[in-house]
Amino acid sequence: MLVEYFVNGGPFMWPILISLVFGLAFVGERFYSLIMSSINAEKFFNDIHSSLDGEGIESTIELCEKTNGPVAEIFHAGLSRMHRGIAEVEKAIQNAGSLEMSFLEKNMIWLNAVITIAPMLGFTGTVAGMVNAFDAIAAADDISPAVVAGGISQALLTTAFGLIVAMIIQIFQNIFVARIDKLVLDMEEHSIQLVDHLYEMDAKKKK
Repeated sequence: MLVEYFVNGGPFMWPILISLVFGLAFVGERFYSLIMSSINAEKFFNDIHSSLDGEGIESTIELCEKTNGPVAEIFHAGLSRMHRGIAEVEKAIQNAGSLEMSFLEKNMIWLNAVITIAPMLGFTGTVAGMVNAFDAIAAADDISPAVVAGGISQALLTTAFGLIVAMIIQIFQNIFVARIDKLVLDMEEHSIQLVDHLYEMDAKKKK
């Protein structure tokens, strides 16, 4: 049934299909990337806390190196500057946080492009289908339903498929945005906690 609809939709169905494949490719890439970036941030912070108190900076940096995810990356960037002072740690964390946010949002623009372009292709197919319908009327000098049915059917199918593609990619994009927001919140929250803990450690040493 879908193959029949695809064929009946005319030549504009091909670019719509290509946009779907293009969008799904980036959906797969973002899904894999975000899965690899996901860790139990609360447990990781507790491990960092314990490592700082019990084993020192070097062991904590090694723990960050062995852990995937943006939280581990910004902790590693910050703790690697610990010998320069806590102010430098804060700067390093901010810089690393910006880089990690860019990484998390990488390729999201292509999902937006598919969401925008697929319906436009569908609407263009609709216009082409209506033009064909009016051409058929002019050629047959008749306005009976049988004459215009093919063009109108093509017009409706391209619109429908373009909107379906956009909705599919939009659903995935919303899921990714929600996940990215969660990861960014984890980064900000635990970065503040790390810096606070470092200040507490520094204050204890000075006593």
